[in-house]
Amino acid sequence: MSMHSAQTSRPPAGGGGPMGGGGPMAMMRKGEKPRDFKGTLRKLLGYLGLYKLMILVVWIFAIFSTVLLIITPKIMGNATTALFEGIMAQIAGTGSIDFNLIGRILIITLTLYLMAAILSYIQGWIMTNVSMNITYRFRKDISEKINRMPLKYFDGTNHGERPISAIYAAARCDA
Repeated sequence: MSMHSAQTSRPPAGGGGPMGGGGPMAMMRKGEKPRDFKGTLRKLLGYLGLYKLMILVVWIFAIFSTVLLIITPKIMGNATTALFEGIMAQIAGTGSIDFNLIGRILIITLTLYLMAAILSYIQGWIMTNVSMNITYRFRKDISEKINRMPLKYFDGTNHGERPISAIYAAARCDA
């Protein structure tokens, strides 16, 4: 068998298998264009409208958590400076390391990191609840819509998987 015939017997690149395939690069393909982007965005914002206060709280917690995570290393630098100055004073014979100051700075640093972690945890908890509630409403609304449709529609249409996959995709956005 020649080298040329071995190359021609390969399956086409891009994953033409039964499940679609494509490997990791399949995510880079362009999806289909939305039919009514503005209308869909308006509906999504309508669903999110009930959760405005919770989303605002999440934004505030995110800002405070980020500020704490930015400030804390600067405060930790004060402990490093105090340690360095203490070592230099000890070498020069003019003083010693102020472990009380370093201990207070480390306690402040630990407290700030814990506060940032708690704010981050609350953020995740709130957004998980919002995501679950919206997903539940999506499913409920789609179920009601499907139940209102005549059975004749389903006999001639094979796109029944689309609404379900859209719900799961929306649920995965925040997970």
